[in-house]
Amino acid sequence: MTTLVLVRHAKSDWGDPGLDDHDRPLNSRGLRDAPAAARRLAATGLRLDALLSSTALRARTTAGFFGAALGLEPELDPDLYGAPAAKLLSAAGARGRAGADGVVIVAHDPGMTVLAEHLSGGAIGHMPTCAVATFQWETPDWDVATATDPDSWSFDAPGHAR
Repeated sequence: MTTLVLVRHAKSDWGDPGLDDHDRPLNSRGLRDAPAAARRLAATGLRLDALLSSTALRARTTAGFFGAALGLEPELDPDLYGAPAAKLLSAAGARGRAGADGVVIVAHDPGMTVLAEHLSGGAIGHMPTCAVATFQWETPDWDVATATDPDSWSFDAPGHAR
């Protein structure tokens, strides 16, 4: 079984217009939503082996909540900051080929939405902040998985009917 979980970072704070985009923290809603979403993912019991995160503060903070809930140490990857869908999928595949059956990626739009939309056959039209999209393939081979449609998928987001 191969599992890819896409997590769009939680809601960030735009209160300081002089702050560099990379350094924006989570706002109060993000600080509330991220741990709740992380607990819901952990409660699924999925086997997840690696947690990759963009280096942006809002993504790192979100990844910290998911790491705590899943028992994983976030691996920071500067290439995930603003990465397009193909780069996100490539990063997951590389980590999968290195031994992880289940990979979580915490990153940004528009790449997250484009990838989730592609893997869901268009059913996921947008990844709002703190959304979690999970895709699974019956094969243990990441090369096969990343080249084919998933066998199953699920979607969770704050305010989304579960």
